Order: sequence, then C-alpha cells, then structure tokens
Amino acid sequence: MKFRVERDVLAEAVTWVARGLPARPPVPVLAGVLVEADEDGTLTLSAFDYEMSARITVPADVAEAGQVLVLGRLLADISRNLPNKPIDVSTDGTKVNVACGSSRFALREMPVSDYPTLPAAPEASGTIAGDVFTQAVAQVSVAADKGDTLPILTGVRMEIDGDKVTLLATDRYRLAMRELTWSPAAPDASHVALIPARQLSDTARALGASGSVELALGQGGDGLIGFEAGRRRATTRLLDGEYPKVTSIFPTSVDTEAVVETAALEEAVKRVALVAERNTPVLLKFTDGQVAIEAGTGDDAQASEAVEATLDGPEIQIAFNPQFLLDGLHAVGTQWSRLSFTQPSRPAVLTGQAEADSQPDSSYRYVLMPVRFAS
Repeated sequence: MKFRVERDVLAEAVTWVARGLPARPPVPVLAGVLVEADEDGTLTLSAFDYEMSARITVPADVAEAGQVLVLGRLLADISRNLPNKPIDVSTDGTKVNVACGSSRFALREMPVSDYPTLPAAPEASGTIAGDVFTQAVAQVSVAADKGDTLPILTGVRMEIDGDKVTLLATDRYRLAMRELTWSPAAPDASHVALIPARQLSDTARALGASGSVELALGQGGDGLIGFEAGRRRATTRLLDGEYPKVTSIFPTSVDTEAVVETAALEEAVKRVALVAERNTPVLLKFTDGQVAIEAGTGDDAQASEAVEATLDGPEIQIAFNPQFLLDGLHAVGTQWSRLSFTQPSRPAVLTGQAEADSQPDSSYRYVLMPVRFAS
C-alpha cells in the first residue's frame, strides 16, 4: 500500500475515527484503525469496538491500493503533530512508514485478519439539521445517569412519531426532555430507541458541524442506530430494556413562576456554590423583584448573592443541588430562563425564553428535584 494525503485531511480523519477507541481494549486489535487505500483515489478509515463504529472517506493520491491496521490513537497523535506538508504512507514488510517533510515514523502493522467486520448500518429513516441535533442531544444527555447502578438510565430515549422526535433522559434527580422536528423518509415513521448517552453526545458533537445528519433506525438494524453526515458514518449499539415511564414527574399545575436572566443566575450560582461542600445544596429565595442565592450554614463558610427576577405568584424558598441547577441553566440555551414551582418539596421546571416578557419555549424542559436545606 502506498498513498499521499494532505496533513490536515489525514489528521482530521484519524482524530474523528479514533475518538471513541477504548484506552484498554479487551483485544489488542480493537485499539487499531483500519486504513484502506482504493485505486479510485479515496482513503477509508474505520474503527470498531463492538459498541461503536466510525468510518470516514477522504481523498488521497493512491499509488498502490491496499489495507493496513495500525494503532489509532498513535496515528492520530502523529498526524496532528506533523508539519503542514503532504504525508506519504507506505508499507514495508510488517512496518507502516509515515513520512512528512523530514519527519519519519515506522509503525507496527497489526493483523488485519483478526479485525472484526464493521456492522452494516440500518436503512436510513430520515434527516435532521446538524446544529439542531447537536444542541438537542447536549440539552438532554446532561441529565442521563453517569453511574452504572441502573444501566438503562445511562441512555437517552429517542421516540419518533411521524415528523416529531422526542429525546428524554433522567438520573432520578433531574429529567430533561427536548422535542424537535425532522424529515422522516416515511410520513408514518415510528421508532423507539434507547441510545447510550455518552456515545450519542460524542457522535452528535462530531457530526454537528455538517449541514444535516441522516439517522438510520430502519428494520434489520440488529440493535443499532446509524448516523451519517457528509463522508462520516457511525453506528452505536442500542441499550436493551424498558425505560421507566418518567413523564409523570412533570408537574400538572404551577403556583409560582420566576423569569431571570440565564447568564446572571448561572454566574451567581457558580460563585455562591464555591462554599457549598460536596452534595450540599444552594438555597434560592424568590421574592418580588429578585432571587437571593445562599449557601453554607452554621460555622461553615457562607455566601449569598441576589439577582433580578420577575415573580408571578407567591414567594417561595427552594433548594437545589448546585451542579444540577447549573447543568440546566447551561443547557437551556436562551437569554432568559423561566422557573416554574408548585411547592418547595415538589419538582421545579426550567424552560427558556428569548425575551424577558415573551412566552416560554416549552420544546425543552428540565425538571429538577429539590433538596432539603439544613437551615
């Protein structure tokens, strides 16, 4: 095998494919990236660890077609650090030679015959705008469980009904739900998939710069979801199991609503939370015209700050885990946030709105369980 490729082209391609490779794979070949040079002037790079697969095709000047398997992270590190000149790659016995300017690297070739075949993606189900998809996944995956006591809660539930997509995630302490529209291949499209949150957000970030992302949840997917954007393709194995019916957590009534500038509240909570010991809450006191944020009790360090707020309904005091509150404020993505309350012991709902006096945008809702505050 022998080919020449632009430095930036190779660096970007290897970095994208190798991003999900396991640091300590159960089988050594799973740390590899499969490089296939084709006589038609294309270079295809693939990676697969039985959970996720990634593949990208880029242009190259191919002198001799062939395929080779090399350590993915090493090739990514090398290609990113080479001078900005064309890279020449060729095989010599069991070595893969990488030359760029006066830089020379000889990498060990791994046995291609031991490498698993990449899964075929299911049939395409429809397309969604890349920027919308990336934002929606980021907004929801923040609420997925990071532990592994309940594996099913580490996923994002995706429900498709016609042109409507609903994403949902919870870790039992908060719940995030985002509704959006897409262009289905069939008008009566109907799918439910439970996608590992870490892999989904990783893939969405990596594909989001593209104009539109093709989702594949078609029949014969063998428990997979496929993503494609431009020359990049990825699959992720779905989680098994029945997701709990958590939408009943959404409050059916609202007693008090407060509208506050998102960035101002986020910054204030960040500062006040500096004195909050691990797992201790911050207290929010909503009165007419402001919200006071307090943390720390007794002989411990204490902090307080006030932020302007518009209140509709009775005054309320409620305490939250500061990190969970910050996650929601960061995810809401609008200049103003609306917090809706019933009682200090009941879940609160965070939504966004474009203006201080405009209607809330309920396409994204973040439900937060309150915490007892030791006064």
